[in-house]
Amino acid sequence: MAVTDILGGVANERGLDPQTLQNHLQEGGKLFEFPGGDRITNEDLFAVDCDVFVPAAVEGQITGRTAPRITAKIVAEGANGPSTPEGDRVLEDRGILVIPDVLANAGGVTVSYFEWVQDLQFYFWKEAEINQRLQEIMVEAFRRVQAMADAQKVSMRQAALMLAVKRVADAMRLRGLYP
Repeated sequence: MAVTDILGGVANERGLDPQTLQNHLQEGGKLFEFPGGDRITNEDLFAVDCDVFVPAAVEGQITGRTAPRITAKIVAEGANGPSTPEGDRVLEDRGILVIPDVLANAGGVTVSYFEWVQDLQFYFWKEAEINQRLQEIMVEAFRRVQAMADAQKVSMRQAALMLAVKRVADAMRLRGLYP
């Protein structure tokens, strides 16, 4: 497991304790100084042996140069646009499953919608109910994208975009904006 920020980070093949790491940061420690792992650079992060790689900060980090170094079986894009088109092609050619940003980080937008709905109704849900609703929506969205990808023999990114365009087109037809 590894984690980095703009200054670098740490890796430990046995794992990192999230609570201890969080405490270290809250006490003013730097991520790369965390004693629970070995210091790594942001470049090193791409080559860390892992099952899931989560780029979650800056766009354009997975490029034609960095994508070949990724060893993960799954890339879950937590940031907006972390993969360039060249990087995306490399990952696809290597058979790495990419959960695109539009799907992988949609949870925050979904919970913002929940907040809006609750504010309109002046009725607030408990955290467990929010988490349950979010899980239902996200799991169903993943299933729909995966089904489209399988049926059309396209990447998850292409499938997510196809479904999005279809939803907009269907809504416009239902509203009568086009004959």
